[in-house]
Amino acid sequence: MERPVKLDCRGVWKIYGSDPKAFLARHGGAPTAEDLAAERMTGAVRDASVQICEGEIFVIMGLSGSGKSTLVRCLSRLIEPTAGEIQFEGRNLLSMNEAELIEVRRKKMGMVFQHFALLPHLTVLQNAAFPLEVQGVDKKTREDRARQMIEIVGLVGREDHFPRQLSGGQQQRVGIARSLVADPDLWFLDEPFSALDPLIRREMQDEFMRLQAMLHKTIVFITHDFDEAIRLADRIAVMKDGVIEQIATPEELVRNPATSYVEDFTQHIPRAKVVKLRSVMAQGVPEGPYAGELPGSLTVAEAVDQVEAAPHPFKVLDEDGVAVGTIDGRTVVDVMIGRRS
Repeated sequence: MERPVKLDCRGVWKIYGSDPKAFLARHGGAPTAEDLAAERMTGAVRDASVQICEGEIFVIMGLSGSGKSTLVRCLSRLIEPTAGEIQFEGRNLLSMNEAELIEVRRKKMGMVFQHFALLPHLTVLQNAAFPLEVQGVDKKTREDRARQMIEIVGLVGREDHFPRQLSGGQQQRVGIARSLVADPDLWFLDEPFSALDPLIRREMQDEFMRLQAMLHKTIVFITHDFDEAIRLADRIAVMKDGVIEQIATPEELVRNPATSYVEDFTQHIPRAKVVKLRSVMAQGVPEGPYAGELPGSLTVAEAVDQVEAAPHPFKVLDEDGVAVGTIDGRTVVDVMIGRRS
């Protein structure tokens, strides 16, 4: 069953320059890159359309200046789009007045940014509870809720610490707890781990996936790191110069890039990290013997040690646990060395 759309963005533009709305109108709502350059306009986001489904991790990625952060700020209306439509849970986000928008942001949206932006004079508990304090929630209720979030992000025992007493990873966990305390329906994360060193970054990615398995949030996640994107994403939007080049699963991006830019962007990613067993299995399940069963959703990299070491092939299971194919050591090795993907 297809998941319902939580956030529906269609034809969104964000143009900087002199009277961008008039500029768009002069060019029929579809100016080219040449039109933008000729009139010294900057197309930070150009005709972007995305539909983000309930419960998915939707990653927006691209190099610095690609427009990914601008697009997310348009989606949350932290900045005003020049043109386009944005529907959140069936409501027109762009027609909301300031009071309605504040209410949606406080109760429906959570945000985590690259720079932790913790309040230095508040403790971990007070920082985590701060969004509920802004909402006027009584002290006991907000602190009880904040303690639950602190436990979820693994900071029990540090409730009375100040930000300066925490490591970078711990500070980011406080930021995550704070963004979750109001139980948002939509969670925006703008390069939340990029300021962390590689080991802590990996740990925070693990923590993020653990939280998502518990909470099942709808997530829009920005990164410029393709390894991070393929590890976390259900789907990825690749941006360049304000334009969405392709939206696809990590596997589809790597195996079937829609543009030369996406192909260049993904060419150094090991195929085994993204290719699923279901994509390279032999169809059908003849008589055994078999070494066991593996879900088709596993990547080749995740399964290679087990499959290669086994004396017999494995059955491959679909989402319902039904055996639909087989996988053997030769096939996974072929993918690992780039002979097949």
